[in-house]
Amino acid sequence: MRIVVAPDKFAGTLTAPQAARAIAEGWRRTAPGDELVEAPMADGGPGFLDALQGAFGADARLEVVTVPGPLGEPAPVGLLVAGDTVYLESAQACGLHLVSERRPMDATTVGVGRAIAAAVDGGARRIVVGLGGSATSDGGAGLLAALGATSDVPLDAGPTGLDGVTEVDLAPARARLEGIELVVAADVETTLLGMFGAARTFGPQKGLTDEQVITVDHRLDRFVEAACGSTPAERRVADQKGAGAAGGLGFALLVLGAEVTSGIGLVAREAGLADLVAGADLVISGEGAFDYSSRAGKVVHGVASIAMEHATPCVVLAGRVDVGSREMRALGVESAYGMVDRVGEEAALREPHRYLADLAERVARSWSA
Repeated sequence: MRIVVAPDKFAGTLTAPQAARAIAEGWRRTAPGDELVEAPMADGGPGFLDALQGAFGADARLEVVTVPGPLGEPAPVGLLVAGDTVYLESAQACGLHLVSERRPMDATTVGVGRAIAAAVDGGARRIVVGLGGSATSDGGAGLLAALGATSDVPLDAGPTGLDGVTEVDLAPARARLEGIELVVAADVETTLLGMFGAARTFGPQKGLTDEQVITVDHRLDRFVEAACGSTPAERRVADQKGAGAAGGLGFALLVLGAEVTSGIGLVAREAGLADLVAGADLVISGEGAFDYSSRAGKVVHGVASIAMEHATPCVVLAGRVDVGSREMRALGVESAYGMVDRVGEEAALREPHRYLADLAERVARSWSA
């Protein structure tokens, strides 16, 4: 059998390449004669650059710049250079994993803007920014400030700084990026504002209280008006899919002229996943938690969709499985298996490589020829 192993990261425990290795290792214990092709995936969030670097190999080089993190601490950010295109991962500059103390009202995206500026200074003509896993909810105000935008309030002080905003001048930031193609690789299709917007959907996991969620959503609403205008037509950019990605970084990049694309779609194309799947007998994907959020813009859904297009069965190995069989089938997944169901959450978190490999060994008994 030829099997494509295309997992996402297992957040907080395994990177996507580590997860792919663990699955392949366990599978070979049961079926050493199977051919396993490891193709780690990402959706724009943490691991985006690793997946692309693996796909490009020697055709790209990695440069590193140091920028301010979400709370001002130095953060190294990789710039993956492939020809005149630079790929960067916003989570390396403003990711939730960078903060030991969650202060979402102060967290800023300045570092992402500084990384983009470094790419521009390096001669990039096309910049692809992976979005996801951020500690921020500032609507990308910090990014805009780092690229030259000005306002009557501090744009680089997180949602706290946006209190009372009435004016934002985007002209200097737009001029900074003149002639450069900007692409957003988003992990979600969330819009910026309202009941299903950035603050309400992802604010609590970043540390926003219920009261702060309402405050941030209100300030982002005023920020949109100050930056774009008050008419529905002028504000339409905030309603675009992906505008709410990474706490509103999507919105900031959209107002600078970016095009939004699916993060997993972009990584899958660059890695040639469709061609790999076309010649495979089985596809294995995976992630830390296979749940309702896996439905839109996430790796498992993207991989399963490609498998379905080629009539290749897809199974999922996850830390935890929280979807039923009907929803699983709707996503294009034949079966899903969780480590927590077998060994418990504590053990799965303590030794993720071991138990993911053990799970793959067990699943191979059912799926390998």
